[in-house]
Amino acid sequence: MGCIFTNAPRAVASRGRPLRSTALLLGAACLLGVRETAAQDRSAPAAANQQAAANQQGAANAASLDEMRLAMGKWIETQQIVARERKDWQQGKEILTSRLELVKKEIATLEEKIAAAQSSAQKAQEKRDELLAANEQHKTVNAQLAQAVTVMEGEIRRLLPSLPEPLQAKVKPLFDRMPGDPANTRASAAERFQNVLGILSEVNKQNREITVVYEVRTLPGGKRSEVQSIYIGLGQAYYVNADGDAGIGRPSAEGWKWEPTAAVSRQLAMTLEILQGKHTPAFIPLPVVLQ
Repeated sequence: MGCIFTNAPRAVASRGRPLRSTALLLGAACLLGVRETAAQDRSAPAAANQQAAANQQGAANAASLDEMRLAMGKWIETQQIVARERKDWQQGKEILTSRLELVKKEIATLEEKIAAAQSSAQKAQEKRDELLAANEQHKTVNAQLAQAVTVMEGEIRRLLPSLPEPLQAKVKPLFDRMPGDPANTRASAAERFQNVLGILSEVNKQNREITVVYEVRTLPGGKRSEVQSIYIGLGQAYYVNADGDAGIGRPSAEGWKWEPTAAVSRQLAMTLEILQGKHTPAFIPLPVVLQ
């Protein structure tokens, strides 16, 4: 910017001092204008720089805000992940805790069952030991019983011929069950004892009773006749037939021995009538031989 003075000297010459003052004022004003223009020319770049700096600062602030927003979003996302992971971990912990408690209960139950099984096994072992001991004792007793019944069977075989013939016929099924060889038999000691006891029971019963049976005997002269035999226990017997033939029988190791005698015919006939209820009871003397 400049100042132009075209008629200034003339004005100053024609008008005197007042014109000179005016010129000075105008010059001062022009100088001030030049300086102001220069100042404005010098301040324009600074203002531009300040605006650019402000723009850069604004851009920087905007970038910082975006970064902050992005960081805040990441932080929130991270917190959400952490919360989700914490929740999942808590749920997993609860599940594991429940499973752990369940496993502990199962372990406790199994331990109780194991303890019970061990106790049962111990009791079973004790019972087994008792049974083994009892079995050994049973074997010992069974051997003793087998030995005892073998002796009894021998005695019965020796006794059998001296038994009355009707009794021999009665115990023959039991007698036939006795083993011929006691050392080699499948019959148990219990079965053998049953046979022996059955025979002895019949023998004892016969020994306490008076038995009347019909038999066929060979009389003197070779005549065979039906007779009625009266067995008094196991030690004495009599027979008589319808013709009055009578006799007395006694046991021996080889069997019964019969001795004919007519002296007791009448007594035997009365005895039969008493036994059959045909005669009132009375005392009948009969010969008896005691051994």
